Amino acid sequence: MSKRRVVVTGLGMLSPVGNTVESTWKALLAGQSGISLIDHFDTSAYATKFAGLVKDFNCDDIISRKEQRKMDAFIQYGIVAGVQAMQDSGP
Repeated sequence: MSKRRVVVTGLGMLSPVGNTVESTWKALLAGQSGISLIDHFDTSAYATKFAGLVKDFNCDDIISRKEQRKMDAFIQYGIVAGVQAMQDSGP
């Protein structure tokens, strides 16, 4: 097995306060909280009603609708953050 190395030279980020590195950084500097009421499912059976959710997420320009249906959201987040990191790394 060959020993391959990966070097990350760019940044990509999806978070409860922003869907890019720039928007997340601005929100953090402004003291913005990403915690909000959970609206993705019924929380009546749970004590916790708040969470840090990724908002306004759309990956249609990166992942086809067909492929999105096969993936959990966390996989989509990882792919989008990875694409952002590659774009940030330059040519």
